[in-house]
Amino acid sequence: MRQSEVIHLSLTYLIPLVMDTKAVFTALYDVCEENAAFFSGGTKAQAGDTSQRLVDSMTTIQEHARSLEPVITGFAAIYHHFDFDPHVPANGYRSLVKVVRCCLLHIIHKGRYITSNRRSIFFRASHNAAEMEAYCSALCQLRALLYLAQRLLHDNSHGNLFFQEESGLSQSFLREYASMHKGCFYGRCVGFQFTPAIRPCLQSITIGLVAFGENYKKHQSGIGVAASSFFTSGKYAIDPELRGQEYERITQNLDVHFWKAFWNITETQILSSLVSMTATQVKVNRALSVPPEPFDLPLAADPTRMVTVSPPSSHVGLGPVQMRLISHELREGQDGEKLMAMCRSEGGPISLSLSLKTKRSPPSPWLLVHFHGGGFVAQTSKSHEPYLRSWSQELNAPILSVDYSLAPEAPFPRALEECFYAYCWAIKNHNLLGWTGERVCLAGDSAGGNLCLTVSMRAASHGIRMPDGVVAVYPATLLTVYASPSRLLSLMDPLLPLSVLSRCLSAYAGTEPQVEKQVEKVNTLSMVRRDTALLLRDFKQGASNWIHSLLDRGSADSVRQSVSEAMLTSQHADPTVPTEPFKYSLEKGYLRSQTCQNLDTHTNNDRSEAKKTSNHLSATTANHSSILDITLTPESKPEDVSFYLSKEVDPSVSESFSSVAIPPPGGEEDSESPREFPEGFEPLRSEQLAEMIVESSPIFRNPYMSPLLAPDSMLKGLPPIHIVACHLDPMLDDSVMFAKRLQNVGQPVTLCVVDDLPHGFLSLSQLSRETREAANICMERIKDVFTMKDLPPEMRKHRKLERTNQRLSANKRDHTQLSQAMAQEGEGEGFVVGGGASGIGGEELAGFSPPTKSDAEMIQV
Repeated sequence: MRQSEVIHLSLTYLIPLVMDTKAVFTALYDVCEENAAFFSGGTKAQAGDTSQRLVDSMTTIQEHARSLEPVITGFAAIYHHFDFDPHVPANGYRSLVKVVRCCLLHIIHKGRYITSNRRSIFFRASHNAAEMEAYCSALCQLRALLYLAQRLLHDNSHGNLFFQEESGLSQSFLREYASMHKGCFYGRCVGFQFTPAIRPCLQSITIGLVAFGENYKKHQSGIGVAASSFFTSGKYAIDPELRGQEYERITQNLDVHFWKAFWNITETQILSSLVSMTATQVKVNRALSVPPEPFDLPLAADPTRMVTVSPPSSHVGLGPVQMRLISHELREGQDGEKLMAMCRSEGGPISLSLSLKTKRSPPSPWLLVHFHGGGFVAQTSKSHEPYLRSWSQELNAPILSVDYSLAPEAPFPRALEECFYAYCWAIKNHNLLGWTGERVCLAGDSAGGNLCLTVSMRAASHGIRMPDGVVAVYPATLLTVYASPSRLLSLMDPLLPLSVLSRCLSAYAGTEPQVEKQVEKVNTLSMVRRDTALLLRDFKQGASNWIHSLLDRGSADSVRQSVSEAMLTSQHADPTVPTEPFKYSLEKGYLRSQTCQNLDTHTNNDRSEAKKTSNHLSATTANHSSILDITLTPESKPEDVSFYLSKEVDPSVSESFSSVAIPPPGGEEDSESPREFPEGFEPLRSEQLAEMIVESSPIFRNPYMSPLLAPDSMLKGLPPIHIVACHLDPMLDDSVMFAKRLQNVGQPVTLCVVDDLPHGFLSLSQLSRETREAANICMERIKDVFTMKDLPPEMRKHRKLERTNQRLSANKRDHTQLSQAMAQEGEGEGFVVGGGASGIGGEELAGFSPPTKSDAEMIQV
């Protein structure tokens, strides 16, 4: 059997083999040429128009592939230079190459299917032509992204993944994103780069989103939106092209208020009740409202001296901080009168009579303080309850999840203030939480991961007790519009498009309008009439589309096997770096920190009101500065922010980089219509431009907003940081570069990168084995913080990776026998392209597993 052939596996899972890039392209050329020759030969089996569509698609795919092959080979030889370390092969360049290979493998698989079935009377020529056209469009756009990645490699410093300017290349990236066609990635190709187990879920999310978007603001009542969305979802389920077109329109035009409404669907009573029934049962699940009262905490360096922590008050004034206490066991103190008085009206499963009958467990030595994700604009702890309940049981520890105020109504730094206050309150009132006060860990995903890091930085600046560790899951560490290779993936990501991400960040920065455009009010009778008419119209349209599609397409394609490359070995461990004692430049005596309400300098009205309320709560010391005043200036030196991690460049490495990197086409760019791509190529363009209004404000470069831009003095002394990232996440480079920065200043840090999963997998942890295993990785990291377990020098592996690596060794030994046993091709859906990869940049690609210091030190404006 030739290396370029596709091997059919009759086993229940894919057997990992070594993938050779040349073999992939050879197989692609062969299958496209063979099919193009067949359908251009005037066969009677196919209609003329459909045959021509297939021929055109096959020919165009070959043209794109011939241009992509040397680029992919070049990146494979150099992308290891951007890894965190040899044990963690992950960065945006790798991810781009992986996605392109995955697309090629999908095309090969579809081409093999066409070859095997094109003579059958049941062969759906129109459907298969549409499939090939969709992947042809996707390949064209991926080719454009690789050209932009080559520009990044050319214009950037060695070893850096971010282009550290908001002008130039970063602006070019935004301009190209706004105009490039993205609908092909949301229709037939939606989620093609992810594990097969998660694709049905992503498809359901896209269908639900476009149906919700169609009815958004049409109905005055919630039931009208829900019912109409249900009836209209059918047409998007059976018409992928329509779905992709509508999804692109929504992501490019609708404001942050729409995304708040859609993401908060899981907060509704019906859905939350269904989730609650299927989630792990816990004995304590209480929504708390902690009154805004100042309190004192001892300094970590000198417990005889105190620092005052004042309640948050920026933007919306003084107000209670909302939290949720989750505990699998009822522990001493959790049913006390003081805590019960803080319970919100939502209540919890414990009543006074039940608590009297329930045996109380002793306080736990551990506490997890959790900050949820949601782009700083949506969701609460309720959305994240399923995995938090499971963690509480597995960790045998209570969890305090903070429901911080959301943007745009409460922008930066309100969320940071509330999370910092909640952390300090938990330390002060450990006896109320069923916790002994011994060990505490901060954990959060996405926006919550950002808050974990910034709360730790704030604790260091105040000199109070630091958390014993931080687990940040796919955190946002750089909230600027700097371009990076992984952020190019936002063009195709169904959960994190760049236009949506930019709106969330603008809302958090306070530049997004707080008030949503109002819908015209109508009376109740007209509202019912309109909702009814719309429901009938949508039902009729949906039924018509369903019948039409059923006659045209027949049953859906049953191919669900993974054709992406198998996951890269993702090992992780703590570097052997000793933790230095914390150093604080604090005056002698009884100290009071500057309160958070005085940190809001960009909203004068809110600030003045907060000062009137809080002047009697806290005194201002000269050695504490405003959070909002702390940012990086053009005069900052490279050593202050160590982006330039590699001081000297090996000439041989520089030569290999120059062979891949490309300068702007045509030399000097035309300022009126700059060109980003070589002559003869142009990506597909959207019918309308995306609204990419990203203001260049210094607040985005504030270290408390973008911790990646924090000077070294703010990073030194942080607790051990454990980062869990996603290989295919547009924010992967945020994690890789932040881990590099911590490692560069001698801070203990680990980085684990899970494969084939999207950003936000924690919220999907109950939907597949892969997401559950990834969530367990996060939980194990938390357990390591609690147990102070010393990780081995070599990174511990994901259990799935261990199994696939073991199978890889066995498969190499038995490759000859397997090839003989699986000589027949095209009969199944699972396949692997055989071949070997060696030398610099080569990697073993396995298959899928079976189902089984003080603020005075900071930089000033």
